[in-house]
Amino acid sequence: MKILKWFFIFLPISILGEFMHFSPILMFIFSALSIVPLAGIMGEATEEISFYSGPKIGGFLNATFGNATELIISFFALKSGLFGVVKASIAGSVIGNILLVLGASMLFGGLKFKTQKFNKHIVETSSSMLIFAVIGLSVPAIFTHTLKPSLLNTTYEGLSVVVAVVMFIIYILSLVFYFYTHKDIYAVESDDFGEAKWSLKKSIIILIIATILIAIESELLVSSVEPMTNTLGLSELFVGIIIMPIIGNAAEHSTAVMMAMKNKMNVAIEIAIGSSLQIILFVAPVLIFLSLLFTPMSIIFNEFELVALIVSVFIANRVASDGESNWLEGVQLLAVYFIVAAAFFIIK
Repeated sequence: MKILKWFFIFLPISILGEFMHFSPILMFIFSALSIVPLAGIMGEATEEISFYSGPKIGGFLNATFGNATELIISFFALKSGLFGVVKASIAGSVIGNILLVLGASMLFGGLKFKTQKFNKHIVETSSSMLIFAVIGLSVPAIFTHTLKPSLLNTTYEGLSVVVAVVMFIIYILSLVFYFYTHKDIYAVESDDFGEAKWSLKKSIIILIIATILIAIESELLVSSVEPMTNTLGLSELFVGIIIMPIIGNAAEHSTAVMMAMKNKMNVAIEIAIGSSLQIILFVAPVLIFLSLLFTPMSIIFNEFELVALIVSVFIANRVASDGESNWLEGVQLLAVYFIVAAAFFIIK
């Protein structure tokens, strides 16, 4: 996290670049690099607030605000009509969390500890929910790719709204499951919780300031996407599915790896799988609802995104099903991620 703070230098540079009309490539790079430490400080502020709210509420806040950067960037992309980038970033966040984050956590944790164990019951519950969520998110795409439009009784956007409503309801019910009916399964050990370094007031103020700055930088980032992709010859699909999720979740990714290296695989896996669940059950529905304010967006993934999503979830489910991990399993997950990234890179 200390290394990330050096990236704050890019915050004034990116704002200066907007007034001095830097090239789209430079603006994309500078705004992206400035978002990384802001996301980190947002996560740190949320973690400090969690000391006052308790471990369970704190875990929920960390997961929610961990995806706040992704939500803000996607909102501005949505406002600019970059629906392809928004949908790709949703798929990319899930794929990145499951393959890249979980893989890196298992690799670096496994290099330090021969075998790492984690709560099998929590992983089974989260993995089952993740499979359901991905299948639910994929149904509209499967229907639209296999049926003629004339056979559908509603528009793609109408179907997407229905799916979003169902997903959001499941999200609310999962919170009830987590906080009330089965809270004993998710009991947090007291030694995982330390002491606050900031006051509650300071934490809230920093969280608000970080959120505002991320919104400013996100607008700069999104405005440079189209000219940047045209200049470099990259597809918006690659930018959305690989680059955007890494930018938005960099701080969260580093936290998961650090937890694994401290032999706290429960926390690392919860960050990876829990964040993926929030993307599908909370962020995606919210973005669909917000799109109704501008131009309604359908949540129809293309065939490549669809296959990558489903394969990623089933591979991760298989790897994490035995309640223990090692470095080789981490390498396997990372290998699949880089193969997927390479495949998306060659798509125009």
